[in-house]
Amino acid sequence: MSLLVEGLSAKRGEDLIFHDISFVLTAGEALVVTGPNGSGKSTLLRVLAGLLAAQSGRVLLDGISSEIGHPREFCHYLGHRNAMKRELTVEENLSFWKSFMGDSPGGAGIGIEEAAEALGLGGISHLPFGYLSAGQQRRMAMAKLLVAYRPIWLLDEPTAALDASADRLFATLVTRHLGAGGIVVAATHQPLGVEARELRMTGFAGVAGEVGH
Repeated sequence: MSLLVEGLSAKRGEDLIFHDISFVLTAGEALVVTGPNGSGKSTLLRVLAGLLAAQSGRVLLDGISSEIGHPREFCHYLGHRNAMKRELTVEENLSFWKSFMGDSPGGAGIGIEEAAEALGLGGISHLPFGYLSAGQQRRMAMAKLLVAYRPIWLLDEPTAALDASADRLFATLVTRHLGAGGIVVAATHQPLGVEARELRMTGFAGVAGEVGH
């Protein structure tokens, strides 16, 4: 499977944020999106996830069944916010996401407690999500990536609020995902901890940015 982005442009309101972004990622590849605040990193991820409409260009998947619609059906999106209800327990939150997302063809999500263990937080899934520290909340939000399988991970500042040990743990999860043929696109100011290509957003309308290795 390959993720193809061709001539992508997007607006925020009436302002053109980026123009003519193109790249191809094959199974096992990661792309880190860098650039100053306001340069369009988060907007790019939201367009890839199907949350925002592109002004122009296309997002395509190659090497999969023609019956699949928008590529968002194969994507996990982890944004700035954790998208977890503070009043519900961790288990209730993850149960919802596991049921809502389901699994993409060819993959199988893992159990809730197994996912919590993988994030170093086993034994506390009975607690309300709002009871956890900011770092614990971020790690439990990452567990959504594991309980419902999607081959493409779209990550917006995924390691925000994490300490160094949690950074390394997350890098291990990403490495395993890539090793299993997954694809990762991450917008971050911090190193992702894995070998990745880089797309540098310039922050100037009409300039696409540069994709490098």
